[in-house]
Amino acid sequence: MPKVKTNSSAKKRFKVTGTGKIQHQKSFKRHILTKKSKKRKRNMRKDGTVAASHVDFVKRLLRLK
Repeated sequence: MPKVKTNSSAKKRFKVTGTGKIQHQKSFKRHILTKKSKKRKRNMRKDGTVAASHVDFVKRLLRLK
């Protein structure tokens, strides 16, 4: 039986915390930053957590389920 591969793009985009939550980088932080407020850009630095509705799908991509 061959091994089942983890999705490589998901592996690069998501990180699992010690408690089992899945974190991701916030979007809209790459370019066109002049019109965005300092507060908005500062909040985008923090990692976001994957919504409960998407957790099962992301775990399947990472082969955690």
